[in-house]
Amino acid sequence: MTQMLRDYYREPEVRRCIQEFLGGDCIEHASCQYITADDTVVAHRRPREPAELLESLEQGLDIGRSLWDRESLIAHLDVEYVNFDFPSEAYLEPERIFDLQEPVERAIERLLAECGIAPLHVLSGRGHHFAWSIRQDSDVFERLAGLGHVSPSQGEVDSQPHPPHGESVSPAIGAAFSGLGLVMEFLAHRVKELAAPRCAIPVELTAVEVGPSAHGREMISVDISEYGDPLHTRTVRVPFGIYFKPWQLRHESGRELSPLVFVPLVMTDVHRGIVMMRDPCMAADLAGRVSTRIPDQSEGMRALASKYVESSLKGFHDWFYSQEHDPPESWSWTYDRTPLDVLPACARNILLQPNDLLLRPGGMRLITRVMLALGWHPRHIAGLIRSKFERDHGWGDQWLEYSPAVRADFYTRVFAGLFVVGRDDLVDFNCQSCREEKACPVPNCSENLELFRKSALARRKYDHLAHRPFNRLFLPDEHL
Repeated sequence: MTQMLRDYYREPEVRRCIQEFLGGDCIEHASCQYITADDTVVAHRRPREPAELLESLEQGLDIGRSLWDRESLIAHLDVEYVNFDFPSEAYLEPERIFDLQEPVERAIERLLAECGIAPLHVLSGRGHHFAWSIRQDSDVFERLAGLGHVSPSQGEVDSQPHPPHGESVSPAIGAAFSGLGLVMEFLAHRVKELAAPRCAIPVELTAVEVGPSAHGREMISVDISEYGDPLHTRTVRVPFGIYFKPWQLRHESGRELSPLVFVPLVMTDVHRGIVMMRDPCMAADLAGRVSTRIPDQSEGMRALASKYVESSLKGFHDWFYSQEHDPPESWSWTYDRTPLDVLPACARNILLQPNDLLLRPGGMRLITRVMLALGWHPRHIAGLIRSKFERDHGWGDQWLEYSPAVRADFYTRVFAGLFVVGRDDLVDFNCQSCREEKACPVPNCSENLELFRKSALARRKYDHLAHRPFNRLFLPDEHL
């Protein structure tokens, strides 16, 4: 297999397309800050100089590029099929899983076209990648920077020297990436709004556990999670690069699965692309006929940013950031004194065993929903989650390159925002769904999440969110 991959990577047009995706006019002037090159065993994601690309291709490795770029801000939207019970399902039944995603794909294409954005569209192993760029010397870059919220902890992480060449993320780029994350969250809201009613399986923002279907707990993730981490940590796989994940799952699937090739959807459609991904010769032929340069869509991005500014989500974001986390020196008498006895067992279990229950998007969503029902401001819910991330729960090097505060803010903001603006009515916030999602830790649990759901909905209806009840747990309709 290794020799076949090396031969494929030696095709001149394949190399041209991969180099083109790195930005710049040649590999010596690549605009991406770094590349990654991983083997068949594990994804190391070690930053390497772009100049190491040819050597990495000779080794037949899985190539990625940094979202961090010297010339542009890279916008990236990832759509993935996720199956929590059968991870290899996407590779065993590709026609079915891509048909399931068609309403999401069409919604993204429509929403971007309305703004005049024509992205590079790449077919991945489990879904779709859409990428475009915003020039750093453009006025929309400045506007995104003005929309961003960079916390002191995020600024501290950005200012540190980062591999492979010891550069730091400038304050302007850090702020613009933060602002881009808010706009992409708005886009994801609209995608979910348009596509979810037309999809046969759940559509969620990030990979949160769902209930089972005939094919296991499967869902479509509009994955914007890269905006919940520092810019310097995030990468995207290159078009025409080799993707090893199917091969790594061959034992779990019980069937022989080969690596795939990521192919751009240019001059082809999804079903033809599925065939090309499995045939390196066809992929190499396509490489000779397409461009993989990430297109500059600064003008279209201006329209998308304007739509965000006029949205109810922008109002929620302003409200979210109107509060600050309690400072760490006060946690012993603030977040640490959160009364666990009033929480349902599922939420209590997550806070008592945060590693790794609180790292999961579904765990953070459950905590967010429960605490909103109890009258907490969402920024303080994020502060509570952060306080768990920053305590010794055996995290190891989990937070070595990441910011606990930013991660907590991001997921709390996403899940609270969906609820507050009315795009999540908590239909799956109940004990039956909790059991189906395998989030209930107690057999024959006597708790009732319906009480929390009713409280949260009543608070939203009567504009009593972030009004903590001090003399009772819930505020039924007649008391609001």
